Amino acid sequence: MLRLNIPEIELQKLQNELSGDFFFDDTMRRLYATDASVYRQIPLAVAYPKNTEDLKKLLAFARKHKTSLIPRTAGTSLAGQVVGTGIVLDMSRYFTKILEVNEQEKWCRVEPGVIRNDLNAYLKPYGLFFAPETATQTRAMIGGMVGNNSCGSNSIIYGSTREHVLEVKGLLASGKEVTFNAFSDVPFSKESVIESEVLQLIQLLQIPKNQVIIRDNFPKPSIPRRNTGYALDILLNSSLLDPQSKEPFNIAKLICGSEGTLMIITEIKLNLVELPPTHKALVCIHTQSIDEALRANLVAVQYNPSASELIDHYILECTKTNIQQQQNRFFVQGDPQAILAVELFGKDENELQSKISAMIAHLQRENLGYHFPVVKGEDIAKVWALRNAGLGLLSNLAGDAKPVCFVEDTAVDVQDLPEYIREFNEILKKYGKYSVHYAHAGTGELHLRPILNLKDVEDRKIFRAIAQETAELVKKYKGSLSGEHGDGRVRGEFIKMMVGEECYELFRQVKRIFDPENILNPNKIVDTLPMDTDLRYEAGQKTREIPTIFNFEKEQGILRMAEKCNGSGDCRKTEITGGTMCPSYMATRNEKDTTRARANILREILTHSTKSNPFDSEQIKQVMDLCLSCKGCKAECPSNVDVGKMKAEFLQHYYDANGVPFRTKLIANFTKSTHFASKFPNFYNFLVTNSFTSKIFKKIAGFAPERSLPTLHKFTLREWFAKHRHKKQDTGYKTIGAVILFCDEFTNYNDVEVGIKTIELLEALGYEVKMPLCEESGRTYLSKGLLRKAKQIAERNVKIFKDLVSEKTVLVGIEPSAILTFRDEYLDLVDKDLLPDAQKIAQNTFLLDEFLATEIDKGNIRAEQFSDEPKILKLHGHCHQKALSNLVYTKKVLSLPRNYQMQLIQSGCCGMAGSFGYEKEHYEVSMKIGELVLFPEIRKTDEKTIIVASGTSCRHQIKDGTGKKAYHLAEVMWQALRR
Repeated sequence: MLRLNIPEIELQKLQNELSGDFFFDDTMRRLYATDASVYRQIPLAVAYPKNTEDLKKLLAFARKHKTSLIPRTAGTSLAGQVVGTGIVLDMSRYFTKILEVNEQEKWCRVEPGVIRNDLNAYLKPYGLFFAPETATQTRAMIGGMVGNNSCGSNSIIYGSTREHVLEVKGLLASGKEVTFNAFSDVPFSKESVIESEVLQLIQLLQIPKNQVIIRDNFPKPSIPRRNTGYALDILLNSSLLDPQSKEPFNIAKLICGSEGTLMIITEIKLNLVELPPTHKALVCIHTQSIDEALRANLVAVQYNPSASELIDHYILECTKTNIQQQQNRFFVQGDPQAILAVELFGKDENELQSKISAMIAHLQRENLGYHFPVVKGEDIAKVWALRNAGLGLLSNLAGDAKPVCFVEDTAVDVQDLPEYIREFNEILKKYGKYSVHYAHAGTGELHLRPILNLKDVEDRKIFRAIAQETAELVKKYKGSLSGEHGDGRVRGEFIKMMVGEECYELFRQVKRIFDPENILNPNKIVDTLPMDTDLRYEAGQKTREIPTIFNFEKEQGILRMAEKCNGSGDCRKTEITGGTMCPSYMATRNEKDTTRARANILREILTHSTKSNPFDSEQIKQVMDLCLSCKGCKAECPSNVDVGKMKAEFLQHYYDANGVPFRTKLIANFTKSTHFASKFPNFYNFLVTNSFTSKIFKKIAGFAPERSLPTLHKFTLREWFAKHRHKKQDTGYKTIGAVILFCDEFTNYNDVEVGIKTIELLEALGYEVKMPLCEESGRTYLSKGLLRKAKQIAERNVKIFKDLVSEKTVLVGIEPSAILTFRDEYLDLVDKDLLPDAQKIAQNTFLLDEFLATEIDKGNIRAEQFSDEPKILKLHGHCHQKALSNLVYTKKVLSLPRNYQMQLIQSGCCGMAGSFGYEKEHYEVSMKIGELVLFPEIRKTDEKTIIVASGTSCRHQIKDGTGKKAYHLAEVMWQALRR
């Protein structure tokens, strides 16, 4: 029996003894109460062990106090493997080293916290890679892949993680250090076995009766994805126990798929394979039904594909509203009920094309499929990105009903798949439910996710009934209940029924051999609790309706937006993988600083708080602290969980309860204070640049002493424009058309030269520039959470521009964070009567980059208007621009001059994010974010290279971090004009 009431003084003592980090506060325990499954259990504590000695101390503590340890890496398990009431061991912070690569023998040694894609980026120069390819490959860690025996889309040719694990090192529950690798001593002798546990296991498997039980009750050998229970069938087929086999006996194969229940892994030796052929293509077979796609799959597998993946219409529909995935729909024609994406390789283009033609002709003869687009090159990654986003995309459905992961991991013989899916859908039809279908058709496993509301009492009963009947159906086809996601909490209960009482008792004996005190991740695989207990939501739970200033109607409230986060962990990417979300996590590697954690803490507090103002929470404030409001999550989170929006909403209500801090007021009122200071620009600039006075100012404001402060121009852009417009009126200047320039608060006072160059550039290209009086953008109020003031500004600007902006006269902006408020926050801030006007303005609002690119496409702007002088440019993109627009426009414009070579810096957020990088407590993280990619890339450039960054914060961060000046696109293109 596990003991949960351990005195706090004992936990404090353990915390002091560890080299790593140890948390038992309520916030961290809540953040680790869930994974990517439907389960929620508050753990006793969370540990980030730093070394093996820490693990030994944690094991000793668990044995003494009768509690458990739950090994975890990225925490993206779909079956509830890493939820529990014991101590969570998060191995993702410190156990992250690539220890050795042997290029000649094609293997590497890694720690469990190494990310699969990061490892392969490291291995690429060797011409090698670790093959299993999970959908979560950007954050899935090798330890988790071993625990679940992960597969992926390419398992047709590469198999599962088990086929590539050569050796594991780590600790048993007793604290004993062990190494498990290939053992081929035949004939077997007791003296040749070092570990007593291994000896006991061999003796158990030598019993003829046990061999019969295993062979009779395990899934069909023809099913490559077999993860039900412990892999005793794999060990039975080794040379030690089967004279006909050439496979050595290796306990590491058993550890794969054991879900942390048998040992704590500290090191893994992996088999590596050569990089696949470069000649490859995807044939994206469009079909009218799931059944047609599955019959097409039976044709496709005859052509030895490296992958055959199904994407159904529910996922395709979700991609229409996801900012990032919209761009990946380029290959989709119409509204197919399913697409089967088949990847083919060839030793050269001729062989590849021959395979493609033969397969398509075969499909057409069988009348399977109606459209067969062939995708090659860089576009292949876009198709797989769309497919891999499936889990998160599906969570984007509004309301409480979601596609639920519980029967999604069943695997059958590929020949049985069409009939199995037909019977499965009959089960759903009986309960009036339907399912999403996608994933690994080529290996007999479709991920099936029925749409259920687990807050609803009746749907919870259906949840259990479908699970039971699906298990029975899988057994009928002698399939595997778990193909790659593991048994965990959701399937463990049915293992006994799947394999029979005697085989299940063998699993129990295996657990007792390795973990007699049941310390390691108990109640997974064996003795699992009922699958409909400890769910994330309670039966009959009502979703609290919370009044907000932002409009959350599309999500049916802010709480439901937070609930859209299913835990898939896309926000745990690193700078190696790339992307913007989530910059603070990339810098700290703390779960607390992920988008997932922020959504989780909002869900936890808003659901369980008894306060009239549930936002009055120090826990939410603590977890939100390092959110830069970069908007990366709005685009890159497959569920579109917009944490920047939710953070701003939280802050307003938190301030309602606790008052607005001085620094928050100072930053939010930037425009007012800067307007006053602009009357005395020289005096102001002296104060903020003089070492003595600036130090005092920074201390009062709460800014970092190391940070430089922006200065004011000697006049404002509006002052210059008033004089300039008067001069232009006398010239009789003829134009192509007019544009309205939004004079944002940053350009008007600080970046006046950028504004001037923008106006002169547009006029030189033939456009009349209008700059009506208007309000500031409200960005500073939005970033600091003063939403009521931001709402007033938004409504006034909508009233000003509603009769000025049209398709013929568009609104153009210089500073991305300012102009994009018209397309983003304004639509959720203004009252309903102003919403049609706000939407019309949003549709006709453009970044300068977007406007120029559109005019280039129209032929109104041409290369001959610009210099032919060769230049090399390095571009860093603004976060909001990457999230809400696209850098394609910027690249198009900067590439227009004939001899301009434009290179994109593969950076995420610069780290400044408005005021974030100025604030003393955030300065270190801000600079650390910059050091991930941006600063090193800029330091590599020579003096002739032009650094381009459209964001005022980005340019300031680059100057502070590298000493180099970055230029706005307008400045670069103005300089390139032929005079």
